[in-house]
Order: sequence, then C-alpha cells, then structure tokens
Amino acid sequence: MSTGQKISNALSDRRVHLAGFGVGILLIAIAPYLGLYPIYLMKLLCFALFAFAFNLLLGFVGLLSFGHAAFFGMASYISAHTIKVWGFTPELGVAAGTLVACVLGLAFGSLAIRQRGIYFAMITLALAQMVYFFALQAPFTHGEDGIQGVPRGELFGFIDLSQTMNLYYFVMAVFILGFFIIYRAIHSPFGQILKAVRENESRVTSLGYNVTALKVGAFTLSATITGLAGATKAVVFQSATLTDVHWSMSGEVVLMTLLGGMGTVLGPLFGAGIIVTLQDYLAGMGSWVTVITGTIFVVCVLTFRRGVVGELTRMLRIHS
Repeated sequence: MSTGQKISNALSDRRVHLAGFGVGILLIAIAPYLGLYPIYLMKLLCFALFAFAFNLLLGFVGLLSFGHAAFFGMASYISAHTIKVWGFTPELGVAAGTLVACVLGLAFGSLAIRQRGIYFAMITLALAQMVYFFALQAPFTHGEDGIQGVPRGELFGFIDLSQTMNLYYFVMAVFILGFFIIYRAIHSPFGQILKAVRENESRVTSLGYNVTALKVGAFTLSATITGLAGATKAVVFQSATLTDVHWSMSGEVVLMTLLGGMGTVLGPLFGAGIIVTLQDYLAGMGSWVTVITGTIFVVCVLTFRRGVVGELTRMLRIHS
C-alpha cells in the first residue's frame, strides 16, 4: 500500500470516527426524550465512564486491577463531603474528588506497578481494602451510614442542578470530556507505546522506553478518570456510601469491560449498559440479580470471547 493510500485511509477512518461521535452525542442528548428515565441514563453514563477508564488499563496495557473501587469510592466521598460540608459548588466538588483519585492512583501505581500478573492484581486489591477500612473508620465518611443528602447546588453559580435535565446535561458533558481524554490517550503516541508494552514489554524496554513510568502514567490516568466518574455519581445520587469503595465494585467494572469487549473503544459502554440495565430492571428479584448476571457473564465468555463489541467487529471484518 502506498503512502498516499495510507493517508487516505487514515483520513477516511477519522471522518468515520467523527461522524460516529456526532451521532453518539446526538443520541445521548435526546435519549431522555425517547422515554428513557434520566436517572437511569445518568447512572449508565457514570458507570460507562468508569468502565472506559478501567479498559484503558486492562485492554490497552494488559494490567488487571482489582482495586479501582478505591478511586471511584474515595472520589465519591470527597466530592460529597466538600459539597455538603465545605459548601463547594458541584464543579469544584467533582474536581476535588477527581484530584484525590489522581493522587491515590499515582501512589498506588508507584507501589504496585513493578509486580506482574496475579501479584499486581492482589496488591491493588490489598491497597483498595485499606481504603475501604479507612472509609469505614474515618469520621467524615460517617461509617456505614455514608454521606447522605448531598445538595446538588448550582453549577458555576447559576445553573440549578436540582432540575433533572440540567443535571443530565452536566453528567453528559462530564462523560464526553472523560471519553474524549481516554480516546485521545489511546490514539496518541503514548497510547501506541502502551499497546506495544502489552504485546512485548521486553522489546519496548530494549528500544529505550521507561516501561515502569509508562505504566504508572497509564495507571494514574485510569484512576483519575475513574475518580471523575465516582465524583459525578455522588452528585447524581446525592450520596456516597461504602458500596462505592467495596471490592465488589471493582468486580463489577471488570465484568462490564469483559462483557462489552476488552481492548475495544466502545465495548465498556455496552458492558455497562448490560449490567446497569440488569441491576435496575431486575432489582425486585433481590439476590437473584447476581445469579442472572453471573449466568450471562458465563454465556458471553463461552460464546463471545472478545466481548459483544469485539465479536461484532470481528464479524464485520470477515464480511468486508
């Protein structure tokens, strides 16, 4: 293939992506007017952003973390506390929670990143459990009661977020911002090096790159976007609880990523959609929701090894 053809194909792919983004943003913007419950949609967007951040680490670097609930939950606590107790505006509360998640991500990444495989996963789980017990004992988190009744306030001092649609478009803007950061990271030279690290770490090291620094950078970015999702979630549901920082939350985001398609751009959105929909519409079934979710996961792993989006992409390539 000539250089001209490669450039032409690259420009064509970019146009397709831009068109897809435009359609996606339009669908998200009009979704509440299509009969979908805004609170359900906001929950979906928060967890989809969480899954996008996790997929950056697992799908594009090859690092399995069982501790991402620490960033999601602690950002939720900080956001809720600063808004309710310190009187921060919503955007400042979300920013504070995101900043704390960034600092935690840098610290945890620096400690855990030198280990590999199951050892890395276990260290992240252990660190996350430390955060869980901190949240259980710290006075400002209110233990098992959590932080309740968080006021939504006014965005930038004049946009009333107690109005559902104002809140929805705020969450939508946060989601688009987070997704754009992840997308640009994946398709930047930094992202290409991360993929190379996933495929052959020794080769990347031999080329002179500091693999440890690259992994810590990816881990920190993933934790930061996870914190953005958690902080926004606290504003939406006006609360922060131990559920947000519990190890099961880390398990849920792993499930979302694998169901949707690990290493795909849009897979986490579909995975989050499946899990959130099951949780919302089957809530009346109690603990059976976990059984049904587990069954769907097993079926998808056996039949869709690349996840829903991964298998659809593979079939499109075969028929094209």
